[in-house]
Amino acid sequence: IQTYVIEQNAGTIREAIEREMARGGQVFYLHNRVSDIEKTVEQISALVPEARVGYIHGQMSENQMEDILYDFINGEYDVLVTTTIIETGVDIPNVNTLFVENADRMGLSQLYQLRGRIGRSSRVAYAYFMYQPNKVLTEIGEKRLEAIRDFTELGSGFKIAMRDLSIRGAGNLLGKQQHGFVDSVGYDLYTQMLSDAVAKKRGKEFEYRTDATIELSLEAYLPSDYISDNQQKIELYKRIRQIENEDQLHEVEDDLIDRFGDYPEPVANLLKISQLKMFADYAMVDKIHQEAPKITITFSPRAATEFSSKELLEAIAQTKFRATINTNNDQYQIQLIVQPNMKKWLDGLIALVKQLSQTRKMHRTNHKVKSHEK
Repeated sequence: IQTYVIEQNAGTIREAIEREMARGGQVFYLHNRVSDIEKTVEQISALVPEARVGYIHGQMSENQMEDILYDFINGEYDVLVTTTIIETGVDIPNVNTLFVENADRMGLSQLYQLRGRIGRSSRVAYAYFMYQPNKVLTEIGEKRLEAIRDFTELGSGFKIAMRDLSIRGAGNLLGKQQHGFVDSVGYDLYTQMLSDAVAKKRGKEFEYRTDATIELSLEAYLPSDYISDNQQKIELYKRIRQIENEDQLHEVEDDLIDRFGDYPEPVANLLKISQLKMFADYAMVDKIHQEAPKITITFSPRAATEFSSKELLEAIAQTKFRATINTNNDQYQIQLIVQPNMKKWLDGLIALVKQLSQTRKMHRTNHKVKSHEK
């Protein structure tokens, strides 16, 4: 998701909407005042006359909201002007551009949740967090916007929470005074942070992992004709994002088949990408980007302390890819060529990254054995 923090201006809004429409996509435009939301609809319609603009807010009846969302999902509107009701429970893979008015007034975790409404497919997504022209931002508002701009990759929740912690002040983490921090980051994330802090205090070894960005030219999502209930989709997306090992992956696969039947290709792709990310994080991969016919794997600088170029070559040799290895600013970078007749290139990519994660695991096991012997 490409994230921009900008002064609100008509030119950028028009260009971004036209760009999204040109690729057959749709737009969320967040305007969080019900009183004049219809005026915003008129302004966007005047700005982009060819766009079909609808609106939705929480004061509508449940039936009204369902009808509007149904029409939007089915392509009746190009732009949906909305309040923050889209923050949770709305998952439309075709929506890959988001505008948020007066973003400086919102909390950091809320901005992060809103940005999570887009980027649900393999397409590049665009998020524009806007503030009023000539407005002097408060220090906290400015820091929040800087943080949401800095942390753009999928799975930045922990980093966002830590930045929010530094902006708001943590208070006494184990005491009664929390200064709203639990409300800000959510209970699940808060307890995970607490567990990490306690583990560190007890001297448990921390295993460095990246938070790899995966950009592949694949349809990867939960289709509405497979899972129609939005709440079930949200829960399953969350489970898939939290997969940490192959046992958990198989549990999700079995659960999907048991509840909804055999899954279609977009779901299979989604699960494979989750598996790829699981291995990539442990193999210290920063990013996997596909631009046909190439796939570029960029590693964290720390990977140079874990892998030799020989080990990378040995892992590549076990695949059917043609490849080159480069070192750029102390970062390994592998470029793979996907041949036109390679039907199972994704499986090959997963196997390669899995091999590297296993190599790292072997290194760490050997290191622990040597440390114990000393």
